[in-house]
Amino acid sequence: MDIDILKSLLTDVRAGKTPIEKALGVLKNLPFEDLDFAKIDHHRGIRSDIPEVIYALNKKPEEVIAIAHAMMKKSRRFLITRGSEDIYRRLELKKAAFFPASGIISYGGKPHKKGAVLVISAGTSDIPVAEEAAVTAAFLGSKTETLYDVGVAGIHRLLSRRKLIGKARVIIVAAGMEGALPSVVGGLTGKPLIAVPTSVGYGTSLGGLTALFAMLNSCVPGMAVVNIDNGFGAGCFAHKINTM
Repeated sequence: MDIDILKSLLTDVRAGKTPIEKALGVLKNLPFEDLDFAKIDHHRGIRSDIPEVIYALNKKPEEVIAIAHAMMKKSRRFLITRGSEDIYRRLELKKAAFFPASGIISYGGKPHKKGAVLVISAGTSDIPVAEEAAVTAAFLGSKTETLYDVGVAGIHRLLSRRKLIGKARVIIVAAGMEGALPSVVGGLTGKPLIAVPTSVGYGTSLGGLTALFAMLNSCVPGMAVVNIDNGFGAGCFAHKINTM
């Protein structure tokens, strides 16, 4: 359940607009709802401001759909990561959005966006991870902009967007190969920066380990690094910083 929904419910109870019995019906599945195969943490959004998100990988489509509908009923929104077009179509929700590059499916989300999160990808091949970060942050309520394919092999592409970089409150940089771009961006700005290594690259990229090690060993101080391909985690962290 979203904290804004809870506030609205309690306000309506206090004003006499909503009967106590109806409010109890809304709250009866807090803190979680048991679907046998899943226990949905409806309380998480109230505790941490980040609601439970559905990770679709290795779940049956019907399980993902059942969880999504339960979340929609309680919170009027949900976010699915690593989803598919098949799941999106089977949801049969006109207002749901599907992002093919990242596999994210979103419904609802915070209508009023705050701050400024900039998501940068080193190459076009890094866009799926960057998109996961951008869509996640926007779903949670952050104003989000993207800047794609500005890697170090053509550094002039990045330098031409210095003004956009300067406007951001938080920056996410997704990069594979040698993972150099976060260090370059971090050298251009003092804004909080979250580096996301991606599994893009030939042999010795080692599925993203080379980029991960490069980012962990960056000489730019104060740069945070998340797990390989973890655009979702980067989006959540950026949103928390952006809305502090």
